[in-house]
Amino acid sequence: MQGSARRRPFPAAAPGSPQPAGPLYPGRHGAVKNEDTFKTSPFHFDLWFYFTLQNWVLDFGRPIAMIILPLEWFPLNKPSAGDYFHMAYNVITPFLLLKLIERSPKTLPRSMVYVSIIMFVMGASIHLVGDSVNHRLIFSGYQHHLSVRENPIIKNLKPETLIDSFELLYYYDEYLGHSMWYIPFFLILFIYFTGCFTPVEEESRMPVAALLLMGPSSLYYWYLVTEGQIFILYIFTFFAMMALVMHQKRKGLVLDSNGLFLFYSFIITLVLIAVWVVWLWNDKILRKKYPGVIYIPEPWAFYTLHMNNLHAAKESL
Repeated sequence: MQGSARRRPFPAAAPGSPQPAGPLYPGRHGAVKNEDTFKTSPFHFDLWFYFTLQNWVLDFGRPIAMIILPLEWFPLNKPSAGDYFHMAYNVITPFLLLKLIERSPKTLPRSMVYVSIIMFVMGASIHLVGDSVNHRLIFSGYQHHLSVRENPIIKNLKPETLIDSFELLYYYDEYLGHSMWYIPFFLILFIYFTGCFTPVEEESRMPVAALLLMGPSSLYYWYLVTEGQIFILYIFTFFAMMALVMHQKRKGLVLDSNGLFLFYSFIITLVLIAVWVVWLWNDKILRKKYPGVIYIPEPWAFYTLHMNNLHAAKESL
């Protein structure tokens, strides 16, 4: 008897038949895919348009819908219109992110993408609950430009342990929910960005459709960073993009239209954040709420502080 059996070669696939799948055959989800090294993809106008539209309507628009629509339609002990917007956002956004990853011409780390999507949905769902209660408190006189303990409707609550419960709710909304929501969100965008390079200079240009979408997209990222208080996460992602662009440039690779759209959107976002900070630099009340080194006020804190007072002044006249 022979000490070892001769290993048989893998049978060749019949002409026209699909490549066999399994752990013994190299597949699409392998670590390296040589055939996609120089593939590029056209600008994904449909995905970027849907992505920008649902961000504006379902994320930015949810607190506005909650305030504008009659309270009789959505009682305070029931989900508001904004909550239903948030539920739709929690389903549509991860779906669009997955479609972006699918259209990448490069093989991307799918396991990391799937884990990030799961974390994204979990964090956005945590935020849904906390944000729902916090925004409903506006109808009771809650002021977003003040801390939880400084709010008139909360600081006199008895027993005082109730204040701790509201601070826990605020923590789930503004810290834990935002972290588990935005970290995987930006991670997925960066993973997608790593596949947006091409050796062909002619493909490193944006169509007119991309230029038209860049303004709304950048403005939404400004809202996301300022309202979510995630400037550090955003700026680290932006620096990582810059480092990757310089690294790939030494290899003779440049950004394709999708990469340029994402990269330039982040650049314009940084400019908008700088303008926002300079405009509110001397606001003493907002300075008190955001005392740290990085001073970036939330748009809704600005609204409850100044716009509400402006409306009240008009009504008194």
